[in-house]
Amino acid sequence: MGSPSISLPQVADLPGRVVVRGDERWGGARASWNRLVTRDPAVIAFCRSTEEVVGAVRWARREGMPFRVRSGRHELEGWSSLDDGLVIDVSEMKSVAIDHAARTATVGAGLLQQEAVSALGAYGLAAPTGVEGSVGLVGATLGGGFGLLTRAFGLASDNLLGVEIVRATADGSAAATRVDAEHDPDLLWALRGAGNGAFGVVTSLTYRVHPLPQAVLMTARWPGLDFLGEVFSAWQSTAPFTDARVTSQLEIHRDGIALIAVSAGGTTAEVHELLQPLLGLGSPEITVQEGPWADLYAGIQVPLEDEPANWRFGSQFVTEPFPDDAIAVVAQFIAEAPTTECNYFTNALRGGMSSSEPAGGSAFAHRGALFYAEPGAGWGDRAGVAAGDPALTEACLSWVDRFGRALEPYVAGAYVNVPNADARDSDHEYWGDGVERLRRIKAAYDPENVFHQPQSIRPAR
Repeated sequence: MGSPSISLPQVADLPGRVVVRGDERWGGARASWNRLVTRDPAVIAFCRSTEEVVGAVRWARREGMPFRVRSGRHELEGWSSLDDGLVIDVSEMKSVAIDHAARTATVGAGLLQQEAVSALGAYGLAAPTGVEGSVGLVGATLGGGFGLLTRAFGLASDNLLGVEIVRATADGSAAATRVDAEHDPDLLWALRGAGNGAFGVVTSLTYRVHPLPQAVLMTARWPGLDFLGEVFSAWQSTAPFTDARVTSQLEIHRDGIALIAVSAGGTTAEVHELLQPLLGLGSPEITVQEGPWADLYAGIQVPLEDEPANWRFGSQFVTEPFPDDAIAVVAQFIAEAPTTECNYFTNALRGGMSSSEPAGGSAFAHRGALFYAEPGAGWGDRAGVAAGDPALTEACLSWVDRFGRALEPYVAGAYVNVPNADARDSDHEYWGDGVERLRRIKAAYDPENVFHQPQSIRPAR
């Protein structure tokens, strides 16, 4: 791998907190959440303001250095970093401003989902996010963003009302602009689902927020896989169609099945009644908590040090209920999973706000899906010296690949935030019929493809 010569005098005018290759802080500065993928950028600029981001983009264009944009470090294929280039990191841009009258919140692009949930929760407010608190809010939103409030309030991107974004200019420089329903609404449409690293550097986001003083969190756990067929069939026939306040997920491991459900504003009795088709199967261990959403959300987080070091996922959307043959595929692969952290995960969609486009529309292409699903493998000790032996790595990668291919006859489309790196036609898998419109918007706002990563949208020619 080539290593361009980067000396401190050369980066003296690169704004932000600059870390160069070889610095004693280098290991921590370049590390990503998924230790399976390691990139070796030449320099990282931790920007603390929009002005510093503008300066970093200008510097990269002037120096002819390729660059990527990073916030929460959860990009699963490592595409928010790169070898031998510049990483523009916005993770230190943490701010929250709430307009209670307008029911909006404007936040810095460095917020993690956990930080956003906590900040809004302090005022009895919520916006939909993904489940993993350590994921960057901006990345989750610009790719779509769904989790346990999705059926009640829509996707994170559906609630995105505007952004501040640093874009490339025709003279080889960069400038910050505001994008919302009145200013470049076609670009806002694209950013709602296809915006990760493709049109510019988003430095702040304005969301519609929702009053949510309390919620109900219910978990039900079945040991082993004896009830997998019955639980899965009951879940897919009810979860996408039940009361819109309730969003639920299944997490299936080789040692058991877990149902996680949240009701936005409902009562414990109502949740029990709505989930009875599932709770009546076998004798699951049921736990119910009622309280502020921010507290419930914090309670389901797994400490980073307890998570496996390495991960590989595949993403799929399901528009028709799985037949028995497909459920049998899930059962077979889960039973043969190479580690206990390997799993099959689902998130209910279809009904409620998840099926409705926001005013102005969005590039998210999977409104008709019953549910989202992903086979995923986790392995390796994050706290240990070694992230995992090569044989186990090979076994896990093979398992995810074979699992995903075995389900291909039953699924349609993929999720850009959980990229399928070897997809034959990633554009259409992610954005469906919206691809040509996205390419035209890309050509209008970034014709030179200054902002890109391996699976971002390409400009129309």
